[in-house]
Amino acid sequence: MLSTKLPVIGFSAYSGTGKTTLIKQVIPLLKSRGLKIAVIKHAHHHFDLDQPGKDSYELRKAGAAHTIICTTTRMAAISEFANPDEEPSLQQIVDTLDTGKFDILLVEGYKHLAFDKIELHRTAMKKPYLYPEDPNIIALACDASSPDALAIPMLDLNSPQQIAEFIFDRVYLKYSG
Repeated sequence: MLSTKLPVIGFSAYSGTGKTTLIKQVIPLLKSRGLKIAVIKHAHHHFDLDQPGKDSYELRKAGAAHTIICTTTRMAAISEFANPDEEPSLQQIVDTLDTGKFDILLVEGYKHLAFDKIELHRTAMKKPYLYPEDPNIIALACDASSPDALAIPMLDLNSPQQIAEFIFDRVYLKYSG
């Protein structure tokens, strides 16, 4: 399990299920309840926030191992890894958060790690359920009827409101109350 002062809930599913789409809908619902939300998203591909010709890009390309870009409205930190084949662990990423600034952490991806998750399942994708093999899945958000003998709560994948209520009641309040 992750070690953090924040309540954590993950969204676990196969690629193309709609994790980011759902999280984008859940965030404003949790925010409307007064929560400050941090999100960690796992990417399976390389990305670059910088643009060639920008100062931050040039500083990083010159050899800076860590670059922070800051304005009056936001800040971004970019770290270069010495060995690009050794991705930092989720715990290492969580440890970089200033947990005092947030009320809850939402995690997209990292489906094989041990922390509480909601499985998202779309019947049309014809993929197997993850929950039978993952004891850390605490709810199933599905677009079809409940599988037989489901021992965890069933949520409507197409109801961000229901999923946000579950997260608030069963994750945030349980952890912080």
